[in-house]
Amino acid sequence: MRGINLIGVLATLLFSLTTNAALTQVTSWGENPTNLEMAVYLPSKLAEKPAIVVALHFCGGTGQVYYQMANYDSYADAQGFIVIYPSTKKDNNCWDVASQKSLTHNGGGDSTGVVNMVKYLIQKYNADPTKVYATGSSSGCMMTNVLMAVYPDVFAAGSCYSGVAAGCLAGSPGSSPQSADPKCASGQNVKTGEQWAEQAKAMYPGFNGSYPRMQTFHGTADHFVDYLNLAEQLKEWSALLGVEFTKNVTNTPQSGYTQMVYGDGTKLVGYSAANVGHTVPVHPQLDMAWFGLA
Repeated sequence: MRGINLIGVLATLLFSLTTNAALTQVTSWGENPTNLEMAVYLPSKLAEKPAIVVALHFCGGTGQVYYQMANYDSYADAQGFIVIYPSTKKDNNCWDVASQKSLTHNGGGDSTGVVNMVKYLIQKYNADPTKVYATGSSSGCMMTNVLMAVYPDVFAAGSCYSGVAAGCLAGSPGSSPQSADPKCASGQNVKTGEQWAEQAKAMYPGFNGSYPRMQTFHGTADHFVDYLNLAEQLKEWSALLGVEFTKNVTNTPQSGYTQMVYGDGTKLVGYSAANVGHTVPVHPQLDMAWFGLA
């Protein structure tokens, strides 16, 4: 993790001169129980009712660094949607995906703070509450899973890279490699789809609607957040969405990647990236296509 932190620090230094000009820092956006920071990319011309994409950084990163990594600008400019790049400064800049507060609807954790950013933008810019999406890498993918489980009434879909199932780190002392129970990241937290779904539904027991669509990527050579976690994510969302595995499509979207299709492929898709480590590179076109924003 020491190397990961160094990369994050260096990236912050390299990108700090460019990101501040492109991103708008937002303060006083509502209840912020865990002192998150909010930065927003606003295209020059907003859609009449713009969509919102929440893009979540990896451990050791920041919203500003992930802005450069994700590269969603051209899509936001073309479609007129807003991108939120939040930052957390706690636990080695890792999102809290372990505490009861963050794993509970309106529980007062990181998940609550992120959702309050969304609500602020919906009100301020007349954004479309039916077109709110989440994406992220590593810790950001873990939080994407959590946001969709804890706030299925807010998010329509998620697309993320090299993460774990919602609830995988529940009860862990922390969410970073230094503080977390290693059982989750090493792929040893194995459950049935029904068990994962039961855990996810307990995060918002009053919810009776449909869960968000999910697209998730993982590299077979990932030994930091083990590749085994891809199967656990897919089991969880397969059960929550009520779709079964249908087929594999090899060399899709590129050589060495296998697309894992569930149902008709409109609710749940996984991507297995052969010989790719941590993390799978962001595929902005696939993210935006999944969100209907390409």
